[in-house]
Amino acid sequence: MMRLIYFLPLLGCLCLGVVFFLGLDSDPREVPSAFINKPAPEFSLAPLPGRANASQADLGNFSRTDLVRGQPVIVNVWASWCIPCTAEHPLIDRLVKQEGVVVHGINYRDKAPAAANWLARLGDPFSKVGFDSDGKVGIEWGVYGVPETFVIDGSGIVLFKHAGPLTPEILEQDILPRIRTHK
Repeated sequence: MMRLIYFLPLLGCLCLGVVFFLGLDSDPREVPSAFINKPAPEFSLAPLPGRANASQADLGNFSRTDLVRGQPVIVNVWASWCIPCTAEHPLIDRLVKQEGVVVHGINYRDKAPAAANWLARLGDPFSKVGFDSDGKVGIEWGVYGVPETFVIDGSGIVLFKHAGPLTPEILEQDILPRIRTHK
């Protein structure tokens, strides 16, 4: 019996080692969202001030009702100070111009002039951009950093969340199939 007591810590360490070893295969970018297959959170954001090419449709607030369109949409959370946001921006532009996807933006914890200048410099592919200066809406969406991208179906249900910058592989394997399936 006494020998068993000496082997219990060894057995515990061995079990813990197996759990850590199995975790090596998981992707640290895959952050589960509590909203997958559930309605997107209720929110309302003022539009980004100073947006150079804002249309008449963008003069109002950006809210959850903009996500219930009968067609899938993308919500991209970004900031002008975010280097990975700059890297993924051409892919957001491609989604809009080549794939015809509606993309809304949430400008997260940023300064309005910096965000407007960033869009003027890189191009503005967003249908609407909500200005989340204090990050409260981002918190409601479960955002822990930028960029983050959500696929929302035509009835406002969150289908997919990607934390980190988009890549061509993520677009082709994860986002576009969901968009095409729900059109």
